[in-house]
Amino acid sequence: MPDHLAIRHFLAFVERHGYALLFLWVLAEQSAIPLPSIPLLLAAGALIRAGRLHALLAAASCVTGALIADTIWFELGRHRGRRVLRLLCRVSLEPDSCVRQTENAFLKYGMNALLVSKFIPGLNAVAAPLAGDSKRSYWRFLLYDGAGASIWSAAYFLLGYLFSEQLETIAAYASRMGSALLLLVAALFLMWVGWKLVQRRRFLRQLIVARITPEELRDRLNAGEDLFIVDLRSRLSEHPDLIPGATRMSPEDLATHSLDIPRDREIILFCS
Repeated sequence: MPDHLAIRHFLAFVERHGYALLFLWVLAEQSAIPLPSIPLLLAAGALIRAGRLHALLAAASCVTGALIADTIWFELGRHRGRRVLRLLCRVSLEPDSCVRQTENAFLKYGMNALLVSKFIPGLNAVAAPLAGDSKRSYWRFLLYDGAGASIWSAAYFLLGYLFSEQLETIAAYASRMGSALLLLVAALFLMWVGWKLVQRRRFLRQLIVARITPEELRDRLNAGEDLFIVDLRSRLSEHPDLIPGATRMSPEDLATHSLDIPRDREIILFCS
């Protein structure tokens, strides 16, 4: 059947270029080029099962490509800090929370976050520069990032190995659907983007009516006003020193610690 021939041609292409293709593809994806690696890793797993690729060489190709790209991001994070994080998060549909969420994950799990970061799209994009910005040792970063890349590639190789026949069947159905499948995926993606944009607009409208500048806060404190200030900034931010008299709290803890916040004073939430 033509569908199966197309799949066999794809697998033959992966087999023929094998390790170089895996290396270059992963290097490109981890360099922030939108090339999803999962289909290629699954195909490599199927070829490993067929004995046409060597598992260790395939994994080494993926890990080497990931480490080269991540090392560049690590050094950019070390020397450019939060500017790199903001640049990466600016392309996110949720830039207001992107940096904060990834910083909180890094604060909570430390370098262990690198072990699973490649499975999480948002964290994968900023984990390496965030590690560089935290001034951690490069060799320690290399150890954890290499382990994370190994776990990531091995997991998808294993899936491709175990479900190679099912993957061929799924690919055949997808091939038969042709352009209809592409249109369906595109429509669902656009609907998701639209919903995220609507949410963001609502959130920004709420902020506009209740925002004051740092200078206004300073003037009110100097005037002796009795304010309750909650400092929501991450400890990894550029200015982690606590505001005098403020209570440090993460945004995620606001709901669970709401009873600790007094209701007899005006409440100021300070964030970066």
